[in-house]
Amino acid sequence: MLAQVLSVVKLGLIVAILFGFDPFTTIGVQTPGVFQWALQNKIYACMMAFFLSNAIEGQLISTGAFEIMLNDVPVWSKLEVGRIPSPPELLQILDSQLKMSGGGASL
Repeated sequence: MLAQVLSVVKLGLIVAILFGFDPFTTIGVQTPGVFQWALQNKIYACMMAFFLSNAIEGQLISTGAFEIMLNDVPVWSKLEVGRIPSPPELLQILDSQLKMSGGGASL
C-alpha cells in the first residue's frame, strides 16, 4: 500500500514540476530549496524523481520469493528453505520429480 501511495505522490510531483506548480505556496508554507531547484531543472528533476521513486517502490514490494513449480507441483521455495538452489541441486530435484511423476524421463 505504501508503494502505491509513493507512486501517486511521484506522479503528482512530476506533474507539479512539469507545469511549474508550487503546492507549498498554496498551503502557505515556504517552498523548500530542493523544490525550487526542481522547478529550475525540470527534466533532470523529473528523471531523478522517477528513478529514485521506482527504486524505492521496488524495494517495498519485493518479497524475496523464489518459487519453482513443475506441473503445478511446488518443487522449491526460497521462503521455506531460506536460499536459492545451486544449479546441480536444482537439476537433481527436477530429475527426481520427473521420475516420480511416472514419466520415467530424466534430465
